[in-house]
Amino acid sequence: MITGIHALIYARDADKARAFFRDVLDWPHVDAGHGWLIFALPPAEIGVHPTMDGDAESHQLYLMTDDVKKAVAKLEKLGHQCAPIRDAGFGLMTSFELPGGGALGMYQPRHPIAAGMKKRAKKANSPSRKAGGAKKKPAKKKPAKKSRR
Repeated sequence: MITGIHALIYARDADKARAFFRDVLDWPHVDAGHGWLIFALPPAEIGVHPTMDGDAESHQLYLMTDDVKKAVAKLEKLGHQCAPIRDAGFGLMTSFELPGGGALGMYQPRHPIAAGMKKRAKKANSPSRKAGGAKKKPAKKKPAKKSRR
């Protein structure tokens, strides 16, 4: 039923923000017309957190990396200043100014991640699989090759 996620970033200068994703992060994209770029995302995941008393429901976007120190070094070498890396327990976090678009978070998770998981077949949870698996079909015999003599 759901085939993907289409996330939106609202930026004061959308052209600068688009250029960052295109030129700095080098993400593949399509032009939907008039320079309106839509980017393919790396594997993604969604975590659902409870709100604390008095908090409004909201949604956040973070870029994930497997090495936040290297990512920060690369961004800073390209002229993009990052906030100091902080240990949040579940991961190492930072943020940087998305050109023309405000702060964007980035983190290196320490928890198991779901990003990149393949969709599991519905059969994987069927009762026959849980009770010992499906029976294998006998292998078909290949016909013998005919000689060309």
